[in-house]
This record gives sequence, structure tokens and C-alpha cells, in this order.
Amino acid sequence: MPRRLGDLEDAVMTRVWEWNRPVTVREVLEDLQKERSIAYTTVMTVLDNLHQKGWVRREAEGRAYRYEAVSTRAAYSAALMNEAWSASDNPAAALVAFFGMMSPEQRHALRDAVRMVQADEPAEPAPAPPRTDRTERPPEQPGEGEADTGEVPAAGSGDPGR
Repeated sequence: MPRRLGDLEDAVMTRVWEWNRPVTVREVLEDLQKERSIAYTTVMTVLDNLHQKGWVRREAEGRAYRYEAVSTRAAYSAALMNEAWSASDNPAAALVAFFGMMSPEQRHALRDAVRMVQADEPAEPAPAPPRTDRTERPPEQPGEGEADTGEVPAAGSGDPGR
């Protein structure tokens, strides 16, 4: 299960996800420095940690590495939501509370998402139509009715062979 990313890990992964291409430590550093003072070695350590945790893969390029996300931010968010929901002792109540926190736009996105998932599900067989014959009869016992059960008729039953 995924562990929630720390603030700096999230800031680094945000760039990797948004750029959607292999990135270098230098590129991430330069972008992060627009918002805060941060050292090259700090960014390098964070990317190495993310690699060790399986969030990014890396490929050597000269003396440096290029890092690329292993999964999307949407997959990461979904895994976190699933982890939180699975940990609940009352999943239905957790979902109701979560839905109650959503904005109208988020609820609309949720309805769209549910429609997409339902469209991917195989169609369920239609339920059997209700019986219109309301007179219930017990099933016939062997030897009753007109069906040939293979049993020999009892004496005196009108069988001409007896």
C-alpha cells in the first residue's frame, strides 16, 4: 500500500507527474528554487528515496540520472483513497462522510466516474420475470400426472396388461 508522500516528496513528484517525461535533479531543483531555497543534494536525496520506494524509475545519462514516474498522480491518489477507505471500521459511513465533503463539481466528477466504471462492467443477466400464475402447486411426485416415469403401474390401475 502506498504511504502518503511527505511535502517535499510531493513537490518533487508533482513536477515529475506534470512534466510527464524523464527529468534530472537539476531540472527539478531549478523549478523548486522558484518557490524556496533548496540544495541540489536535498533534491538528489529525495529523488533517490522516491526511487528506493518505487515511485520513480531512473536511467543513467552520463554521470547523472533521469527520473520518470512509475504511475500517474491519479493512480497514487486512488491508492491513498483506497487505503484510507479499507482502514475504516465502517466503509459505508466513511464514504458518506467523504461525499459530504465534496464540492458540487467533485460530486459531478464522481457521477461521471461511476458511469465510466459501470460502462466497463459486463452486463448482469436480467432477473427472471415474476410469475403471473399465482396458484402454487407442489411439484409432481414420481408416477403422478401424464409423464412417463418408467415405473410399473400398481395393480388395478386400469393397465390392460394385468
